[in-house]
Amino acid sequence: MDEAMLQKLIADVCSQVMPRKAETAPQGPPEGKKAVDPRDMAGPSPRIERKLKRFFEQQPEICVERALLVTKAYQETEGHPIYRRRAHALATILDNMTIFIGDDELVVGNQCSTPRSAPIYPEFSCKWLIPELDSLSHRHSDRFLISEEKKAALRAIFPYWEGRTNSEIAARLMPPECIEAMDLGVYTFGNYFFNGVGHISVAYWKVLEKGLDGIVADAEAERARLDIADGEDLRKDHFLASVIDSCQAVIRFAGRFADEAEKKAASCPDPKRRAELVEIARICRKVPARPAGSFHEACQSWWFIQDVMQIESNGHSVSPGRFDQYMYPHYVNDGNLTAEKAQELVDLLFIKLSEMNKVRDAESTKVFAGYQCFQNMIAGGVDRSGRDATNPLSYMVLQAMANVRLTSPSLSVRIHENTPLAFYRKAAELVRLGLGFPAFYNDRVIIPALMARGVAREDARDYAMIGCVEPQCGGKTYGWHDAAFFSLGKIVELVMNNGVEPLSGRQIGPKTGEVTSFATYEDFYEAYKKQTEHFVRLMVIADNAVDATYMTNMPLPFLSSMVDDCIGRGKAVEEGGAVYNFSGPQGVGVANLADSLAAIRKLVYEDKVLSMAQLKKAVDSDFAGAEGESVRQMLLNRAPKYGNDIDYVDRIAREATLVYCKEVDRYHCPRGGQFQPGLYPVSGNVSTGAAMGATPDGRKAHTPVADGVSPSGGADRGGPTATVLSVAKLDHAEASNGTLLNMKFHPTALKGDKGLDDLISVTEGLFTHGGSHVQYNVVSKETLLAAQEKPEEYKSLVVRVAGYSAFFTVLDRSVQNDIISRTEQVF
Repeated sequence: MDEAMLQKLIADVCSQVMPRKAETAPQGPPEGKKAVDPRDMAGPSPRIERKLKRFFEQQPEICVERALLVTKAYQETEGHPIYRRRAHALATILDNMTIFIGDDELVVGNQCSTPRSAPIYPEFSCKWLIPELDSLSHRHSDRFLISEEKKAALRAIFPYWEGRTNSEIAARLMPPECIEAMDLGVYTFGNYFFNGVGHISVAYWKVLEKGLDGIVADAEAERARLDIADGEDLRKDHFLASVIDSCQAVIRFAGRFADEAEKKAASCPDPKRRAELVEIARICRKVPARPAGSFHEACQSWWFIQDVMQIESNGHSVSPGRFDQYMYPHYVNDGNLTAEKAQELVDLLFIKLSEMNKVRDAESTKVFAGYQCFQNMIAGGVDRSGRDATNPLSYMVLQAMANVRLTSPSLSVRIHENTPLAFYRKAAELVRLGLGFPAFYNDRVIIPALMARGVAREDARDYAMIGCVEPQCGGKTYGWHDAAFFSLGKIVELVMNNGVEPLSGRQIGPKTGEVTSFATYEDFYEAYKKQTEHFVRLMVIADNAVDATYMTNMPLPFLSSMVDDCIGRGKAVEEGGAVYNFSGPQGVGVANLADSLAAIRKLVYEDKVLSMAQLKKAVDSDFAGAEGESVRQMLLNRAPKYGNDIDYVDRIAREATLVYCKEVDRYHCPRGGQFQPGLYPVSGNVSTGAAMGATPDGRKAHTPVADGVSPSGGADRGGPTATVLSVAKLDHAEASNGTLLNMKFHPTALKGDKGLDDLISVTEGLFTHGGSHVQYNVVSKETLLAAQEKPEEYKSLVVRVAGYSAFFTVLDRSVQNDIISRTEQVF
């Protein structure tokens, strides 16, 4: 079937699953509210335009306040139970850090002493920072200004943390072969190893509905039931006391902003701004201590929660989740709220989310480049009963991204059989702006996949995305997503070298046989399975060592207070307090694995146009010389390539990734949950490739591997429909920690109504055939090349990197080149 016929088929399927309706506005507006019309929504207000101008003028800096305050708090609590130390640390920070209320702010609360600055979290890790302090302001990506005075302040506290950091304690639990495999590029578990707890979405609605006073009351009621003569109850008592102390510290934090607003109001000459400051003070006296009433109160309460969670811990991907669902009651019941005012408040929250920042070590920055905190917000989907949940706020969050055009939140939409066409088209229109937002997720695959992992049906229907592409039930799950990145192509490299890592010459894997002695493809494939088994086991040991360290060394009482059922179980999330517990490592380089195995099977063992000795010689030499280049051209042009709807290689992709996924499935984490695999790299496909030599798919040494489940750049020659049909053949339900498909379109491909229809058709083609996720870059190669040459003229250019978007000009050059090299599709 040719491309045109496939396009027509998918369009027909789309029209059957998603019947067009005459109306374009969603049906059933709330009583007293005008229906939201996607054609006529509020653009950015003058306030928003002023805020955006200041955002781009603000240079990211390093803020040392948190580091100094947490060190002081830890020194004051030597010998105390760890729960109390963590609560005291949070209280010390919130009671003493600099606070400010910026011009034009209606929602207040800052992470650092200046907007867009990044705090330091020495209790998690700081050894990496000592040698990097002097390079932060001029490294290739994610640069941060830092004064000599701040460097001196940090160097003064670093000796206290020697041997005490979470990462150092975790490293002492690991066998040396686990660290060796990481150092040589088989996998990396640096996310949790160096950073804090993240990849979670808490029960924001509990704070909105009952306030922190209500959560304190719940903790006090549980404490009253304990018998502290019992050792376990004594431990629970300490944990619950830390929950109470943490929540009360957050209430005091809000009170500091009320005081500041009143102080500013007293000297404000502008009557309009003075009234706004008085209202801010009133709201901060009320929330988050008590239930939110108005939409403004709900936005402020929500922001305090989001802000403090990322002050408590430096984990990223603390995600808003289903914002349009839990905020909707406050929108619909606010009789004084106009659509324009609501839109402005949502826009302001998006700017606040983009002001959040995080500094990482140089190597991790290559994987997570772009000043990103990965705060995923998702709209649409079904409700807990399985009915369409799209509401006016679902449209407003899409409009907010169109208004601010920033990189946070990582905006996503859920799609199902009854998604309103108006919402689908609104999402497609946002894609057309070229921001890489929103990402699309398939309820038809993800809900059953979560249920297969033991998540209750109603909870599975209530899933949100965490970070890049990881699904979980918000408020009940600690998924430990991004537990590690596992290099699938490196496994092929180890098979080719009998378990020897060729760049170092070390024997790190099992001896699975000299590759030239393999008589059949099955012999090679068996060696691939044995190497995978060995290194997945080492990866799991490393992950569990870090996980176990968090259990004893780094509980987060405030975050835990908003995850079921930590209060009821008397356990922090790190200890297994959540209802659902997982650990999710990702396989990286799906296309390189598939194309390498397909080339070996086809050219060496079936067609016999290459000997294994010739192939190994060419790969070992990085295809040097005329002979090596001849072999490379054969690999590139005569072997079938994943991404073109060719069953031969697509079946290999499915089966080979299942080897990895099934191996991961075998293991459990210390919190009592199961490991679950994913297939995505963030931007780690670049650093993963840098640690590898050449591979049998024709890829040159040290170049990036393919991102996510996308085909290798330039290999997908059959058009977008062929690409999605190939990708859909993978087992996306088995890879339940998430799969990621990046596609890039030339802007001309999405012109007019037909362009939107085509984009929806491609998305539905993937989803109706079993794919779980897709996201789109809509930008020309010419624009990207121009931005590389004149970055000062393209400061606001946003692109989709992997499971997130970032400003193109702040990315590492290698990541920029990887984005440029992706296939540019047209219809």
